[in-house]
Amino acid sequence: MSTNFEFIDIKRIEPETKPINARKIEFGEIYQSHNLESVKEQSSRCLDCGNPYCEWKCPLHNYIPDWLKLAQEGSIHEAADLCHETNSFPEICGRICPQEKLCEGACTLNTGYEAVTIGQIEKYITDKALSEGWKPKKLAASYSKKTVSIIGAGPAGLACAENLIRRGIKCTVYDRYSQIGGLLTYGIPEFKLEKSIVIKRREILEELGVKFVLNCEVDEKKMSEINNKSDAIFLGLGTYESIKGNINGQDKEGVVEALPYLIRNTEYLMSEDDAEKINFKDKKVVVLGGGDTAMDCVRTAIRQQAQSVHCVYRRDRENMPGSVKEIKHAQEEGVQFLFNSQPLEIIGNGKVKQLKIGETRLGEADDSGRRKPVLVEGSERILDIDKLVIAFGYEADPQNFIAENNIDVSDRGLISLENQDYKFQTSNPKFFAGGDMIIGSSLAVHAIAHGRDAAKEIIKFLET
Repeated sequence: MSTNFEFIDIKRIEPETKPINARKIEFGEIYQSHNLESVKEQSSRCLDCGNPYCEWKCPLHNYIPDWLKLAQEGSIHEAADLCHETNSFPEICGRICPQEKLCEGACTLNTGYEAVTIGQIEKYITDKALSEGWKPKKLAASYSKKTVSIIGAGPAGLACAENLIRRGIKCTVYDRYSQIGGLLTYGIPEFKLEKSIVIKRREILEELGVKFVLNCEVDEKKMSEINNKSDAIFLGLGTYESIKGNINGQDKEGVVEALPYLIRNTEYLMSEDDAEKINFKDKKVVVLGGGDTAMDCVRTAIRQQAQSVHCVYRRDRENMPGSVKEIKHAQEEGVQFLFNSQPLEIIGNGKVKQLKIGETRLGEADDSGRRKPVLVEGSERILDIDKLVIAFGYEADPQNFIAENNIDVSDRGLISLENQDYKFQTSNPKFFAGGDMIIGSSLAVHAIAHGRDAAKEIIKFLET
């Protein structure tokens, strides 16, 4: 019987991770599976505190205490139904969200006890329900005569499609790649998110009625065709242009950008036709950057059997933007971190041989509120390297059809949504947009929230 004081006697326990030796050579997910009894026990630690900070910190505002209660009772299918009221892909968010900065970071138990394992329980609920034949329910008995086209099969586009189709709006999703998911599939390695999870979601969406047109590059001509047969269009194309960093010598052979590196490796592992990975076996590798993309790169290099892997980051560990969990996993797997270190020059005669770095200290805060790294004079030193990965993040690179359709963009190339009649509506009333292409490179959970909410606004637009 629950007393709401279970958290005193029951400690936070996450599923075991695979042994380090296995993790360093395998690309599968590193966590072992929960079982129902452990999920019930961990769920019982929730205080159901009345003003659920976890729920409000979550970008999707998931009904976390409520589905934790259902999980505690063993009502997994009912918990899955409740998860899907706010989140199109809870099993994905459970795997890739930085919970320690979101729901778990806001958990009341953090004031003296460890947070409830919200992410792991969220993942278990949908995994278990799907394995038992559960499926998300349609919310409309019939289809509308209206049709929506969605450009981009990433998290924003897929969430938009899922919410539209369940509410009776037919939709077609277009994407340049051969599989759905966008960066979920091609940018996030399998040790965080196995591709079978995304493929299962494709099956569910297609069964609901979503149509996918893949291997399709949407240019001005194709967009004109799509526009002529659509009542509304949602743009969820993300930000794919790498931030370069402007380091002297970065055009040398052996310097690669993070996204092509991750995409090529994923395509190779998925056995796509003619796919060749960028292989770092037996190489001395350095990755520049401190976000989740940099962590994906260093951990991929480890699994490719690199001779050594260093991560160079210009601030200290406490100021790294990446997930605390991912940094911890990288260190466990053998990645060496060089904090307070700034790249100065890539050295080599046409081919990278060395990297000059300098020590930094944190100075005054910049416009973003973060303390700016300041180079310590005379602190330069040289690293011998074979390969260098630039992982400074991504920025917008608007497609030509954006301007052709009179869609306003900001100075940063992001789509502007100001002063429109509906949320997520662009300056062209027929076009809506969400995800990274309106806020810049960010978390998948924000894109999922945008896709969900944009779908509801599109339905209002179609009803006028």
